[in-house]
Amino acid sequence: MSRLLGRLGGAAAAHPWRTIGAWVVALVALTGLSLTVGGTPRDDYNIPGTQSQAGTEFLRQHLPQMSGTDARVVVHSDRPIDPASLEALRGRLAEVDGAAIVAPARISADGDTALIGVQYDIPVTDFRGAEGIDALRSAAAPLVENGLQVEFGGQVAENVQAPSGTAELVGIVAALVILAFALGSVVAAGLPIAVAVAGLAGSAALIALAERVTDVSSIAPTIATMVGLGVGIDYALLLVARHVEGLRAGLTPRAAAAAANATAGVSVVVAGLTVLVSLFGLKLSTLPTYSSFGYATFFAVTAVMAAALTLVPALCGLAGHRVLPRASRGGSRPPAGPTFTARWAAAVCRRPGLAAVASLIVLAVLAAPMLGMRTWPQDAGSMPESHTTRKAYDLVAAEFGAGANGPLIVVADLAKAPDLGALSAALRAQPGVASVAPPTVEGGAAVIVVEPATGPQDEATTGLLRRLRADVLPSGVLVTGLVAVFADISDRLADRLWIVVAFVVALSLVLLTVLFRAPVVAVKAAVMNLLSVGAAYGVLTLIFQNDATARLVGLPHAVSVSSWVPVLLFTVLFGLSMDYEVFLLSRVREDWLRTRDAQGSVIRGLSASGRVISSAAAIMVAVFTGFALDPDVTVKMIGLGMATAVLIDATIVRLVLVPATMTLLGRANWWLPPLLDRILPHVEAEPDAPEPVRHPELVG
Repeated sequence: MSRLLGRLGGAAAAHPWRTIGAWVVALVALTGLSLTVGGTPRDDYNIPGTQSQAGTEFLRQHLPQMSGTDARVVVHSDRPIDPASLEALRGRLAEVDGAAIVAPARISADGDTALIGVQYDIPVTDFRGAEGIDALRSAAAPLVENGLQVEFGGQVAENVQAPSGTAELVGIVAALVILAFALGSVVAAGLPIAVAVAGLAGSAALIALAERVTDVSSIAPTIATMVGLGVGIDYALLLVARHVEGLRAGLTPRAAAAAANATAGVSVVVAGLTVLVSLFGLKLSTLPTYSSFGYATFFAVTAVMAAALTLVPALCGLAGHRVLPRASRGGSRPPAGPTFTARWAAAVCRRPGLAAVASLIVLAVLAAPMLGMRTWPQDAGSMPESHTTRKAYDLVAAEFGAGANGPLIVVADLAKAPDLGALSAALRAQPGVASVAPPTVEGGAAVIVVEPATGPQDEATTGLLRRLRADVLPSGVLVTGLVAVFADISDRLADRLWIVVAFVVALSLVLLTVLFRAPVVAVKAAVMNLLSVGAAYGVLTLIFQNDATARLVGLPHAVSVSSWVPVLLFTVLFGLSMDYEVFLLSRVREDWLRTRDAQGSVIRGLSASGRVISSAAAIMVAVFTGFALDPDVTVKMIGLGMATAVLIDATIVRLVLVPATMTLLGRANWWLPPLLDRILPHVEAEPDAPEPVRHPELVG
């Protein structure tokens, strides 16, 4: 692999315009194809094997007009609302595409607020973009023109995503500043940005094409962009840093590009494959939405990895010695003497036991709040107060009760549960039930709408749902609706999390053992990454489940951690943490194989890679923090969680815990049982840079 990547880098540097031209042609072709035949995001909320899904399927068979999505139109005024205007609105809503039932207006006690429910016979995923809520706005336009406030809630309104691009811009600007500081050259700083953007452009087109043939979640492209931007800049930075080392060592630009690809390029491939392997774990969640996260992020990571291995050497070859800081051009070397990282590593290695214990205590304190984590998919109650769905949510809660925002839909098969009177009475008698609507009966099916006394995110509502299913409802009666779906999603993801963890950790152990031929190092790396993820979970719980800290990140109050976050965060973070492990251990092992000095190799390996790893981590933290500004609560949580985990991983773990534990283990780090020695292939993570004299084909 090293020799192949070296040849690729040398060829790209020798013919930069051909390489850049090939990328331009490919991007134009892919973009044109995606605009012509590409699809649009489409969420798939089916959860096979759950009661809510069974209830939805029953409705599709017996009451199709009640089996689709829903919307709420909330009309508010400072005076009693004219009933005639509400009836006219109902008539216009009935003409909206897909609307099967428009409920009579529900008027508040003081008459200044009206709630009209719209039931569709199609799923929310049939709407493309904002066409569903646009139709509702058109129907309500006459009331708005007359000075009434009209807000929209329900699945149709809540499912609209409107990315602003602010997160990407913040991340790119911050990354450019960090790169300029780390590399000392504006030209060198611009290369990783250009490469990452090119890779993301390609992945965006690929994701759009995938949307044509499969369902891709509406927030999957945002998650893919977040990860792709971070790893793309990091991979390019690693290659540029190695290229600069080669130039300082006296290599020509072409030879330096070949050497960088032959060494750091292998680490990029291994690190990228580790992220891709981790993404396979999303499939084990059994939720189609998670599979789409995996597809989108797979495209992003693959595209930026390909861009790094081809465009970096091409652009470096084109830039020549301009990638060096001005003071280093002309063959001058950086000043001699130990770096700060080397001095830090030496200090940690002098007292490894104390350093290891102290860092473990800090990680344990950070992870402790995780024990109180509550999970729940986001809903309108978590949206910014300026959003129409949040305004509708608050109006409904204030005028009709918190439970009106999350009714439970009780579905009865009359062939198995014919006594609807007794069923309704049993439902009314339950603590926590605010109201029970009269049954809607058609053929052999009945639907009863139950409003809890508490809101959708309240634990009491989930408790009521579980009590109804376990103790109250007879056979043949199911509970569905958005609250039931969300509860089933939370339960399914909580059950599958440990399967995903075991799968990802096992695959990573195998990959690292093959790569470094050191099972102890592989186990240690997996444990370190688990500690980083655990600390990130704890910080997320602490921030989002407390009112004061939740307000600091733009939320009006404390919220549960989104059910989508733990599994997705684990799979992505485990892969990203392994990136830094590969970057660091490849340098440590390179020195170990040359010197057989266990402690010295840790110090020298950390010294050689510390600046690049710290810069790469700072870039990822900046990129992910930018996404924490996103109004979507799930994206906000993922961005903040990933920024926290990378910061912890690059400081406490990589700068303290890793050197301390490797010093304590000494030569045991590299112990390899004879049996494994015979069966494991030899793969060099980052071999010594090829000398141009020994490899004239790379020099030209």
